[in-house]
Amino acid sequence: MEINGKDDLKSPLLQHPNDVVITVPPLNQKLNKKTRTLVFKVLGITCSSCVASIEAAVGRLDGVQSVMVSVLQGQAVVKYVPEVITAKLIKETVEDTGFEVAEFPEQDIAMCRLRIKGMACTSCSESVERALLMADGVKKAVVGLALGEAKIHFDPNVTNTDRIIEAVEEDAGFGADLISTGNGLNKVYLKLEGINSPDDFTIIQGALESLEGVNHVEIDLDEHKATISYEPNIVGPRSLIQCIKEAGCGPNTYQATVYTPPRGGETERQHEILIYRNQFLWSCLFSVPIFVFSMVLPMLPPYGNWLDYKVINMLNLGMLLRWILCTPVQFIIGKRFYAGSYNALKRKSANMDVLVALGTNAAYFYSIYIMLKALDSDSFEGQDFFETSSMLISFILLGKYLEVLAKGKTSDALAKLSELAPDTACLLTLDAEGNVISETDIDTQLIEKNDILKIVPGTKVPVDGIVIDGQSHVNESMITGEAMPVAKKLGDKVIGGTMNENGCIRVKATHIGSETALSQIVELVEAAQLAKAPVQKLADQISKFFVPTVVLAAFVTWLGWFIPGVAGLYPRIWIPTAMDAFEFALQFGISVLVVACPCALGLATPTAVMVATGKGASLGVLIKGGNALEKAHKVKTVVFDKTGTLTVGKPAVVSSVLFSEVPMEDFCIMTIAAEGNSEHPIAKAVVDHAKMLLQKHGSHNDQFTEVTDFKVHPGAGVSGKIGERAILVGNKRLMHLFDVPLGTEVDRYVSENECLARTCALVAIEGRAAGAFAVTDPVKREAAVVISYLHSMGISSVMVTGDNWATATAIASQVGIQKVFAETDPLGKADKIKELQLQGTSVAMVGDGINDSPALVAADVGMAIGAGTDVAIEAADVVLMKSNLEDVVTAIDLSRKTMSRIRINYVWALGYNILGMPIAAGLLYPFTGIRLPPWLAGACMAASSISVVCSSLLLQYYKKPLRANAA
Repeated sequence: MEINGKDDLKSPLLQHPNDVVITVPPLNQKLNKKTRTLVFKVLGITCSSCVASIEAAVGRLDGVQSVMVSVLQGQAVVKYVPEVITAKLIKETVEDTGFEVAEFPEQDIAMCRLRIKGMACTSCSESVERALLMADGVKKAVVGLALGEAKIHFDPNVTNTDRIIEAVEEDAGFGADLISTGNGLNKVYLKLEGINSPDDFTIIQGALESLEGVNHVEIDLDEHKATISYEPNIVGPRSLIQCIKEAGCGPNTYQATVYTPPRGGETERQHEILIYRNQFLWSCLFSVPIFVFSMVLPMLPPYGNWLDYKVINMLNLGMLLRWILCTPVQFIIGKRFYAGSYNALKRKSANMDVLVALGTNAAYFYSIYIMLKALDSDSFEGQDFFETSSMLISFILLGKYLEVLAKGKTSDALAKLSELAPDTACLLTLDAEGNVISETDIDTQLIEKNDILKIVPGTKVPVDGIVIDGQSHVNESMITGEAMPVAKKLGDKVIGGTMNENGCIRVKATHIGSETALSQIVELVEAAQLAKAPVQKLADQISKFFVPTVVLAAFVTWLGWFIPGVAGLYPRIWIPTAMDAFEFALQFGISVLVVACPCALGLATPTAVMVATGKGASLGVLIKGGNALEKAHKVKTVVFDKTGTLTVGKPAVVSSVLFSEVPMEDFCIMTIAAEGNSEHPIAKAVVDHAKMLLQKHGSHNDQFTEVTDFKVHPGAGVSGKIGERAILVGNKRLMHLFDVPLGTEVDRYVSENECLARTCALVAIEGRAAGAFAVTDPVKREAAVVISYLHSMGISSVMVTGDNWATATAIASQVGIQKVFAETDPLGKADKIKELQLQGTSVAMVGDGINDSPALVAADVGMAIGAGTDVAIEAADVVLMKSNLEDVVTAIDLSRKTMSRIRINYVWALGYNILGMPIAAGLLYPFTGIRLPPWLAGACMAASSISVVCSSLLLQYYKKPLRANAA
């Protein structure tokens, strides 16, 4: 953790409260060619000489500005100028040195998100996905039905967003709007002023694009707005505003102010709600009179007698009025169903629109036939179905309106997360001594890296940063779900969007824009909500043949009533007055068509996943998609790492001893030199204690000898040379590896401490045991309760650690774990996971460090402790943001509740069809006289979708099953 020193505070950030000051790069710097950063894995790196050979080979290439290779992670980071050298040549150069390149990013792949309009069921989302994947240049496409969005990865050299939108509209037949482009880059949105001609836009765009660190500039000529993607380590939003100001010359003066664009999803959702509401109200305006004329007034003589007035032949006034009122509903308000049917049939599929169009058209055009016969005859009497057509459309629109309203609430948790960040921040300008010159309130979007911000009590932290002055308690519950405020002091991290409780602190901004924890959480949850759970495949498979089956069932139903009716196989009294067998059978057929709509089936899984992932995020449990959510409910064994997972992860030395004649000062200096290069928590504890011992012995030397031939032995310790003397620091396994003899004194010391759940770090100098440190890492207070609760859930617990057997066993007995694997290296942990999986059990791994990454990937569900390393978090399926073991229970329990809710949703969705179709087909009519009129069948169909969405919304009331710390 780095804290800024005086040099960081010298340059004033603002010259005047109302004037932004930046360092303007010289002209020749502005014209520098832009660079890109390439990150990839290199397999087979074993030592520093491997690193040197790769760095030397790549560094010699023209256009490569810098190259860094990590031994530990086996990762290379190359900064290069794409106009001079290609990424492919860099890859070939690494391979020419004898190493294999893995996880090499496909170059020139862009990403965009689209809002898809008009999707009603899984058949619709599959059609859009298929159309996108068939488009030239599209590499990957995912379409989310519940979100109404698509995420597309494409090659910008082959296609662009306009062609992708055209593919959706032309090939799939759905409307599409662009939400965003880019791979989560930092963006700033500026409103431009002082524009007098199109040339001004060209000048501004040219000035911005020439600025180092600017990736992309989009200018809206009509709205006078600019969207700029930039690298926050190189340039910031205030620099961009200053660049626009300086682009003006002479009479042309340009100004730019930051603005917040409206949330695309919310705007579209409100628009969709408004459309459905208006269409429903308009349809009611026509359908209610039709219902009154056909169902109510004829039953209230003499009030309905005027409807029987003959206009021409047998065409009466009531029928004419019903036709006039029904036609706008059928062809104007209901045109969306015609358009949807046409597009579905054009792509050789069928959806809800096809069923609705078939049902309403059958009713409407048969009614037209009846009306024409009445017009031409002076004795014909027939029953029209105009009320069936209009009321069916009205009920379906009401159902869609209520469904859209309910679906909007499924992403409430995500919307609340997005709105956590404050609108403004207090920016400090400091002098050379660190004294405050001025305080300025600026828009949060204008914050740049290394800005110094003042956070007073009762205000929110605007961005991620570190405390450089002051103390306070910060309430992080809105992000982590942890109710207790967390103490913050010098050097501690703070998260953007959290609330400062009592003290005034100064914070140095370290992460801004899309780099903040809040932005990454929102991005992660959005991605999770878009991803499909494997259980969704059931709905996808059913929907492929569902509509054709329903159409066939409706036709068979019509035949099943029509033919026996004509043949007189059932009593004529069953047929209502003024109807014949054809009309009677037609009503049953239409009812079957409408009641069996597959809309609810497609919403069963995605709505539940959306609510669950949002709720999980609000509780501090980030679940990366439906796949992880579904796998977690099957977990039967949870494997825990020890250090930092079951224990606090902040070990401290409780005793130290010398076993040789080596002076204490030399012993400490050599230990510090060797362990200073290790990132292991135990190594840091040993270094801190050794420094304290040096001070006790009167040494204040801050310059420590460098270690050479330094090597990390995973799961054992480290080795190296200090001068001519070899040093080893690690456990007994490391000593045995290097044939260091351990006497009875050493064995006794180790055994005594291991029985107390302490880890012994042995130090050997020149092949002889020189001393040891006893390190303890306290067990987390909730660990035992969590293990016990998991057992009550039918889940067994296992510990796997690189620590020694005695310490591991002692910790395991404290928390109640029966099965232990100790002295295991990182690859060994992954092997243990695979062994458990071969026994037929679904395994979750909980870890926090780089050494846990292979095991996290190997497990069915990887759970990373939020305080762990970025590598571990990247490898995990679930991130426990609070570093609290209770959330292991929460993640599994939430997964079980969600899968249970999805099954209930399927019951709601299929239940309406399984029960509704036989009733609609008239199965009960011969016995009970109960039949389902088409308009009532439409109401049932709408109710099924609403029931499913409301069922998913119940997950918003989910409560954590375990709160050990609150007890």
